[in-house]
Amino acid sequence: MTSLVGTSIFELCLGGNTFGWTSDRDASFQVLDSFTAAGGNFIDTADSYSAWVEGNGGGESETIIGEWLAARGGRDDVVLATKVSQHPEFTGLAASNVLAAAEASLRRLGTDYIDLYYAHFDDEDTPLEETVGAFEELITAGTIRAVGVSNYSAARVREWFEIARREGFTLPVALQPHYNLVHRSDYESELAAVARAEDLAVVPYFSLAAGFLTGKYRTREDLEGAARAGMAGKYVSGEGLAVLETLEEIAIRRQIEIPSVALAWLRSRDRVAAPIASARTPEQLPALLAGAQLELSTEDAEQLTAVSSAF
Repeated sequence: MTSLVGTSIFELCLGGNTFGWTSDRDASFQVLDSFTAAGGNFIDTADSYSAWVEGNGGGESETIIGEWLAARGGRDDVVLATKVSQHPEFTGLAASNVLAAAEASLRRLGTDYIDLYYAHFDDEDTPLEETVGAFEELITAGTIRAVGVSNYSAARVREWFEIARREGFTLPVALQPHYNLVHRSDYESELAAVARAEDLAVVPYFSLAAGFLTGKYRTREDLEGAARAGMAGKYVSGEGLAVLETLEEIAIRRQIEIPSVALAWLRSRDRVAAPIASARTPEQLPALLAGAQLELSTEDAEQLTAVSSAF
């Protein structure tokens, strides 16, 4: 296990984006119960999940997690990450917005602290000094235990560190980039170097490429009716299918499922602490959990790195 915010974290982070979307309250509880029963303790959500669903207003995932925590107890046994900047009522990273959004997240989660609080998307309309100062105010108040950044350019991450050092503020500990076998260049071109230089724990999202790396989408017909068809569909190409074929070959040889291999490859990458993966039902969890324990051989890891080099 890797240590984060003073706690050893399971090497798979459970994504909460399905809660209140493709997983109703009961299914979400079952997924959370199964994940923690298997030793999982790292849960990721955002205040905006799932505002994109008709009839939702944002905060549904946090509310379900909060109800689960109230029903099950054990708040100190989980590392809870959430994010700010995209909720319809709390858009952007102005200081007043960050502070108000954090309070709203605390209420929905039914807790008095957030373990890891991410700036979800950069807000270029707000001076970064103001945002960094707001996060420091939350740290000082004990509202959050650690700072993370997500969807920031390498230059802006560096600038955050420069401001924090200059002002004597708490430094970020985690970076959440879009990173997987078929989406590599955004992270590897510049962000990876920042993560190494600043000793950041990397917690990739879309670890399974919106379901493409599970192997269930191989043709356009497979995508029909899928909740993430638009996201997964762009990988249905010759290069993408070659990655799937390599994953499948390794999975068959290791007698394990395809997503387990995809997650294990991510875990083999420098600075990656725990890939994020979500499960709509508890039946989808075993393959994800296996990915937190599978160790690829050097040869298998290199083969996957080579076949995915186009991405």
